[in-house]
Amino acid sequence: MKKIIIGSDLSGFQLKEAVKEYLQSEGYTITDVGVVDEDKPAPFYVVGKAVAEKISDQTFERGIAICGTGMGMSLTANKFEGVRAAAVESLLATEKCRAINDANVLCMGGWLVAPFLGVEMAKTFLNTGFTENLEDWRAEKLKVAKVEFDKIEAESFSKKR
Repeated sequence: MKKIIIGSDLSGFQLKEAVKEYLQSEGYTITDVGVVDEDKPAPFYVVGKAVAEKISDQTFERGIAICGTGMGMSLTANKFEGVRAAAVESLLATEKCRAINDANVLCMGGWLVAPFLGVEMAKTFLNTGFTENLEDWRAEKLKVAKVEFDKIEAESFSKKR
């Protein structure tokens, strides 16, 4: 998986650019859905939607969405079926959002996360697997929980149709 979708609003622009630059240097193919020019801002919900739609339709397996706090992007992205967006502010939370929750969209806050930390968080997010480094009993419980979570999601979205 070397193909990532990324986006930010104006508040997350600098952090997004740092993460994007690092990922490109590591050979990732990046699709940037905005903001690509600081003079042409877009609101978090527009960019979050653009990221989430491409995760939901399985064009991309993983995405990164950055706004001021990460919360707006997370709230927006989680409105889409199949998206598990996590707003995180630390390496530990990043590792656990993957290992425990199998998050597929990393949401960070440009006001809260320094570029060097954002790069480390992106690395952790992209290199941690579901149930990785967990005790066997916990991994088994989480696999069952994921099946149940998927049922809840499917039921919720089927009511909307």
